[in-house]
Amino acid sequence: MLLLELFWSFFKIGLFTIGGGYASLPLIENEIVNAKAWITVQEYTDIITISQISPGPIAINSATFVGTKVGGFIGAVIATLGVVAPSVIIALILARMYYKYRSVDTMQGVLAGLRPAVVALIASAGAALLVTALFQTGGFQIAGFEVNVIAVIMLIIAFFALRKYKVDAMLVIFICGVSAILLSFLGIM
Repeated sequence: MLLLELFWSFFKIGLFTIGGGYASLPLIENEIVNAKAWITVQEYTDIITISQISPGPIAINSATFVGTKVGGFIGAVIATLGVVAPSVIIALILARMYYKYRSVDTMQGVLAGLRPAVVALIASAGAALLVTALFQTGGFQIAGFEVNVIAVIMLIIAFFALRKYKVDAMLVIFICGVSAILLSFLGIM
């Protein structure tokens, strides 16, 4: 029963994720953290971080990690199949429809209408990760909020490195990861 529930949860996530991995993050959080409570918010954040630094799509990596935690190797396979199955089915149907109706204005209108929803899902995921990273991981009390000052400093430095100095994103991720490991060994983070 648990494996079926795992498959169905990730099938729903895969079915309603439009726009890629970042758009799946709020759905994963709602279904896996809030509704099922299979993982904690901290574990969710860790999974997203690991998914970012490991090869493969975020939703598939997340499904694999959660599936492993909930149901071992078989759970990982079931969750991964669950998140992939809707995409395969929908892609086959949409490819057929698109090639048949690609010149129809309604088709172009539907595609244009989906863009704002995708942007909203990605923005929601970014905001949720930002709040988790900066305000729910320990730190100092500032204006009634518990703020992780180290994370705020790392965010600002990473932002400027990426935007102003055009440093490669992989290098920034690597440096932030190594910095966090060193700071945790020193007991600072």
